Order: sequence, then C-alpha cells, then structure tokens
Amino acid sequence: MIVQKYKDMLKGKSVIRQLSEFATARGEEIGYENVFDYSLGNPSVPVPQEFTDVMIDMLQNCDPMELHGYSQSLGIPSVRRAIAQSLNKRFGMNYTENHIFMTTGAAGAIAHAIRCVTRQGDEILTFAPYFPEYNPYVNLSGAVLKVVPANVEDFQINFDAFEEMLTDKVMAVLINTPNNPSGIVYTTETIKKLAALMSEKSKEYGHDIFLISDEPYREIVFEGTDAPYISKFYSNTLSCYSYSKSLSLPGERIGYVAVNPECADAEYITNMCGQISRGTGHNCPPSIIQLAVSKVLELTSDLSVYEKNMNILYKELTSLGFECVKPGGTFYMFPKALEEDATAFCEKGRKYDLVMVPSDTFGVKGYFRLAYCIDTDKVERSLEAFEKFVKAEYR
Repeated sequence: MIVQKYKDMLKGKSVIRQLSEFATARGEEIGYENVFDYSLGNPSVPVPQEFTDVMIDMLQNCDPMELHGYSQSLGIPSVRRAIAQSLNKRFGMNYTENHIFMTTGAAGAIAHAIRCVTRQGDEILTFAPYFPEYNPYVNLSGAVLKVVPANVEDFQINFDAFEEMLTDKVMAVLINTPNNPSGIVYTTETIKKLAALMSEKSKEYGHDIFLISDEPYREIVFEGTDAPYISKFYSNTLSCYSYSKSLSLPGERIGYVAVNPECADAEYITNMCGQISRGTGHNCPPSIIQLAVSKVLELTSDLSVYEKNMNILYKELTSLGFECVKPGGTFYMFPKALEEDATAFCEKGRKYDLVMVPSDTFGVKGYFRLAYCIDTDKVERSLEAFEKFVKAEYR
C-alpha cells in the first residue's frame, strides 16, 4: 500500500508552481512575452562570466575523477575551508571548515538544520508572511511548524504574538531575511530583540532554542537598507545559504549550513548533518559545482536590476492606490490587494495577463506577491496592464 500522507499532498500542490504552469500555457497561446508572469522566483540575470570561465577551465584542465567523482560526505574540504574564510572576512566571524556542511541549496540546508535540533513533536516557530514550503520542510521531519501572525504595519516581527507562542515546546525558530514574500529585511534592532527574547526563554526553559536562518537572498539588499548578519547576534544560529540567487544558479542546487562556532554542541552538528544525509539520501551536491563556486565566492551576478524593477513597480502601484511596504531586498514585493479576497483579486488580474500569487499561501490574507525577477522591459510593459486592471475592476 502506498503512503497516504504523500498521496494527500497531491491535493495541495504549490500554488506558485500552478500559477507558473498557467503562465507557461498562456504564453503558448499569445506568446510568453505578452504574459506578465510575476509568479516564480527564478533569477532573471545571467551567471557571472567568471563562473562560466572557471567551469570551462576545470573541464579542460582538471582531473575528471576530481570533478565528477563523489565528494566527501560533508562536502569537499577545500570548498568548506574557502567558504569559512570568506564568511570570516565579510562578517567578522570565526568559522572553520568544520562548521560548514555542503547541501543541495538552502532547502537542503534547512532540512538538515531542522533534523539536527528537533525531535518528533517538537515545535518550530516561523513568522508570517513565510515561504509556504516551510510546511513540508518541517512537518515531514516529525517536528511541527507553528506560524506567528504577521505584523502588517512593516512586516518586522510581531513580538507580542511571538512571546506568547514561544513556549517550552519550541526548540527552534525559523526566520527568512531578506524575506520571501515581503522583500522586507529584518533590522539590527529586530534581530537584537529576537536574540534577547530567545536567550531569556532558553534559560527559563532549561534547553537551547536554536535559530535557523534561511538566507538565500542575503546578497540582494537595496541601497540604505540595514541588513545584519544574523549569526553575529545569536550564538545558537544555523545559517542556511544558497548560491541560487546571488550567482543565478538555482538549477545547480548548491548551498551550505554554517554552524555558529559559539553554538551549543557546535563540534557535533556538521558531522550530525552527514549522518542525517544517510537517512535522507542527500549524499552531497555535485563535486564540480562545489569546486566552481569556491573560486568565485566574492562575486555575484549583476543584481542591480532587481532594485531597478522594484522602484518601477513600487512607484506605479502606489500611484494606482495600492498599499505596500517598500522592499529592502530580494526580488519580491507584497502589496495589499484591492479587495479582501486575494485569490479573487489575482484571478481577475489574469484577465489582463497579470500572473500574481495570492497571499493566503504565505500565511496572510488580503495581499499578493509579485516576483519581479523578469526583464525590465517586461516590467515596464506590464504597467499599462496594471492600470487597465485597476480601472476596469475597481473604479
């Protein structure tokens, strides 16, 4: 007999993926250039040429067994060492290779971090709005995800609700900053307050509460934004990173867990991740991608287009009467819909070939997400569609 819980999941497929599939199908009808597809967070800028050059050079000049053979279960030591050194240089940390575990993107990093610090039935708190895939990441591990209601004023943390929900059953808190879907970056003040409260409760309950920091958008931060490095402020932090966005490499599935050296039992956690891999079939990411990334750690793709797109959309949408907390990073924004039913709002938008994601899937009602990681030309052409949509449906 097949397992019912996974069969049941077929009834709740990702709304984001369904909308992306709709946009693709609509594109086959009218030309994809005419579909204003704001559904999927797929980077729209090319990988740095230096990364391509490194790949070509390695393929031409390196030992094929080194490039295509299995790496060690924790990742290639030289890669882990290079990442540790880069983080230390950038953020004033003191990581060593023993604190870095290579993963298949940030999703793989989160999956390992969760299993390191929770047991069956333990609770993990996260903050709305949140990435909906956190539900399977956490709940299928045996832990239980609980969602703290949003602070819709500025999408910083709702500390009153958080403190109420931070019971002795909570073993970890999962945050995402810069945030998908809001584009908001938690300020230094927010992180300090979060760290202080978690430290206080850890002492009160007599057990460690870990902070799992999901950071794939860490490099996409706009001018003037306060964007602290989370591990600087809380010792029991497991940083989960991906090069999908910074280097435009989502298909290569490469990232890591960085264990704060001051973390409780830090000397065990990376090796524990290796053991978790034995039970999940993770078995480390491709050797060639690990090696290539390690040679371009100080580089990113040209991420400036995302801020440009954000400014264009923010100006137009607010002029049309939308309320929106201005993003400080990522390539998402999270405006308030023009009616309470966000799903109905987004369905109406599709009549104008605007593909937007309703907010219910992110744990907030009455908003919608725009993933503006598309060509600036298409962003500019979508403005007329937004204007027609608003005037026809809401005025």
